[in-house]
Amino acid sequence: MRISASAPTRIDLAGGTIDIWPLYLFHAGAQTLNAAISLRARAWIEKRPDERIELVSEDIDKQENLSFDQLPADQTLPLLAKLAHRFGAHGMRLTTRGESPAGAGIAGSSALNVAVCGALAAFTNQDIKGEALLDIAKDVEAQVIKVPTGLQDYRPALYGGIAAVELHPGQPKRVALDVDPRELERRIVLCYTGEPRNSGTNNWDITKRHIDGDKHIFDCFERIRDTAAAMREALTRGNWDATAAALAAEWENRKRLAPGVTTPAIDGLIARAMAAGAKAAKVCGAGGGGCMFCLAEPRDVAAVREALAGGGNGAARILDFRIETTGLDVSRE
Repeated sequence: MRISASAPTRIDLAGGTIDIWPLYLFHAGAQTLNAAISLRARAWIEKRPDERIELVSEDIDKQENLSFDQLPADQTLPLLAKLAHRFGAHGMRLTTRGESPAGAGIAGSSALNVAVCGALAAFTNQDIKGEALLDIAKDVEAQVIKVPTGLQDYRPALYGGIAAVELHPGQPKRVALDVDPRELERRIVLCYTGEPRNSGTNNWDITKRHIDGDKHIFDCFERIRDTAAAMREALTRGNWDATAAALAAEWENRKRLAPGVTTPAIDGLIARAMAAGAKAAKVCGAGGGGCMFCLAEPRDVAAVREALAGGGNGAARILDFRIETTGLDVSRE
């Protein structure tokens, strides 16, 4: 028996970081907007003839062979080990691979987490779906990275599509947005800047400052909330000029959160993209590296791609993608 699972990564359009508990509770109307993309995280489970648990990450070329009792303490592949322990999995080989670059800021770890959870639930014959599956993914990832996780990244991985995550007290609510995926897709240029980032560190510092009453951070989050609302209205109306204006505001708000959100290399890439016809751009995720995306009119997309890919050592790696309307996919072979 072989179980295969995959889940899409995402582009965060607006409202990121405010989705970390409990920050959204202090900003009425908080929401995030995201679009799932076809750079997927994949997991496979094959049954072993014994009770050992074999964990393999093709991305970082690491593997472990453990007993069930050894899983909670494993530090080589801690996320996989803790998930396997949480689902009570025995006698299996779990292999994972991601299609996005390491440290890309497009929620590759969350997509991998959801894919693994889906595969493990199927392997152990547990009927765990929807928000219950996401709660496991969120909580186990927090155990591994040892700081609070955001809520938005698991939902595009589970559901796919273009959506808002309305951050209500008690239970966030995903709302699919009436946006033509192909119309958004044909206006976006996505690239990897060549600089990986660590979102856990940046987000935890911002979270602590917010909880400690930093008025500057609070004001930044108010602006991030308002910009997400403006972008949602623009997207659902098909107003691409207003969408670009909201994206530009989102990036300015995000840069105010911390000095390391942008870098000279990122500033240079964005300047080149804008000179080639892009209307707005931002770094994905917490910033400081990883991926960035630009919004441009379809007629200007080729020129923006060329501008970002050129320039020798300062060149970006263009990532081809599609807006992904399918979320978590699990199959038995």
